[in-house]
Amino acid sequence: MTAMPNWPSRPLAFAQKAMAATSSPAATLAALDVMKKGGNAVDAAVTASAVLCITEPHMTGIGGDCFAIIAWPDGKRVGLNGAGRSARSATAQWLKQSGLRTIDPHSIHAVTVPGAIDAWDTLLKAHGSISLAEALQPAIALAEQGVPTGPRVARDWPELVATLGRDPGAATHYLLQGRAPLAGEVMRYPALAKTLRQIASEGRNAFYNGTIAADTLATLQAKGSLLTKEDFAATRADWVTPISTNFLGTDIWEIPPSGQGLTVLIALNILRHFELARFEPDSPQRKHLEIEALKRAWALRSRHMADPDFAEVPVAELLSEKFAVQLAASISPDRAQDIAVNLPPSDTVYLAVVDQNRLCCSFINSIYWSFGAGITTEKTGITLQNRGAGFSCEPNHPNVIAPSKRPLHTIIPALATKDGRNDMVFGVMGGDFQPMGHVNMVLNTYVYGLDPQASLDLPRLVPSGGVVECENAVSEAVRRDLARRGHKIADAGELLGGGQIIRIDAKTGLLIGGSDPRKDGFAAGF
Repeated sequence: MTAMPNWPSRPLAFAQKAMAATSSPAATLAALDVMKKGGNAVDAAVTASAVLCITEPHMTGIGGDCFAIIAWPDGKRVGLNGAGRSARSATAQWLKQSGLRTIDPHSIHAVTVPGAIDAWDTLLKAHGSISLAEALQPAIALAEQGVPTGPRVARDWPELVATLGRDPGAATHYLLQGRAPLAGEVMRYPALAKTLRQIASEGRNAFYNGTIAADTLATLQAKGSLLTKEDFAATRADWVTPISTNFLGTDIWEIPPSGQGLTVLIALNILRHFELARFEPDSPQRKHLEIEALKRAWALRSRHMADPDFAEVPVAELLSEKFAVQLAASISPDRAQDIAVNLPPSDTVYLAVVDQNRLCCSFINSIYWSFGAGITTEKTGITLQNRGAGFSCEPNHPNVIAPSKRPLHTIIPALATKDGRNDMVFGVMGGDFQPMGHVNMVLNTYVYGLDPQASLDLPRLVPSGGVVECENAVSEAVRRDLARRGHKIADAGELLGGGQIIRIDAKTGLLIGGSDPRKDGFAAGF
């Protein structure tokens, strides 16, 4: 693995009118094309997300879920929860009879109804200026004509060959005679292109009520899934009110549960009780406090987070100043505490868009683990997510699997505002790592004054499984200091997450963007 550089890995992006930042060059360019033709940030975000389903098929797809925050320059903002649900027949009696202790990520019961297509359609109808059919055209063209495999995508793919080879549909659509594509090798997805054309022609109902749904259900039910046509037909995204906390004069906005954005806000509430500006951005002191705050926030997430339609999540209590003071007081500046954190691997795409009118869209789409549950429909070429693995199987846990319920969800778009104006559109990828990534970005920006690219370039680490996993670029001095404080240090074995940032300069209105060097994309504007 190549170590992260100690200088900006790519130049900052500047633009006067509009900007997009994604993890794929094709997606960034598609978003810009939409806005050059007069489309807005929502139009561009949905278009880019569809393209990412073709350029990064192990990370995202139309068989996954979607969340978004939309923010207007007048201070209005709204969130969308586009997470799919479990089967209506996933009852407590079924769970008891099944004998399940956990839901394996590659189990058929990990597949929940995909929410993305409905979410895209909902976003465009409410706040877009183009149709779903128009938004899908660039993705359809790429699926038909082919797309060169990006370097990072090509590095990830070989690790997934065994998983893909176990499923006839996955092997057919995502392997080349049993192997992964090489960097630069062109991949075509004719079945998925045909499916997208049908959605463009017939609308979102083709996915949830028509022949596409029938083919998906035939694939799932042949493997023992509980999902039915009624489950697909009932799918609807929900508009939600973003939740926030104030950190050093900046309001940080997240999607409420069933997403894990609350985890970020709890950690920031803890960290504002420490004088972080005394420390260098890449110092062990800063890293230690960040690790300890996140460990506490993750523990609370695991205890409380769930679908609010089924369990009362005490958001106000968890974000109270009294609770933040108690949590901060429990942290020793010199010693690590043993708080269990186990973060499973997962994959996602995040993108940020700001348009000519300064409408902001913070947008994230995912199939959870690489290629989701490892199940792809043979006829329609849809890779199915494994979000059901996020459910608990403990009968009394608020996040226990239940009929038509959303699981605890890892994907979280974010937004920062200052004095009522939009200041930063940001997010990271990497499943359960995302809260740590969000806290990284907030501290890097509002404590240390780093620009978007420098913020994304900094080496990362994360506590998981009783150790602190470090990217190669984390210095030996930092590792030794953290070990002295009681942290068990290990190599991450991979680059942690990815991310995108767009800031809006308060004085000039200039857009300033950065894109994570851990991925293949870039930020650009006009």
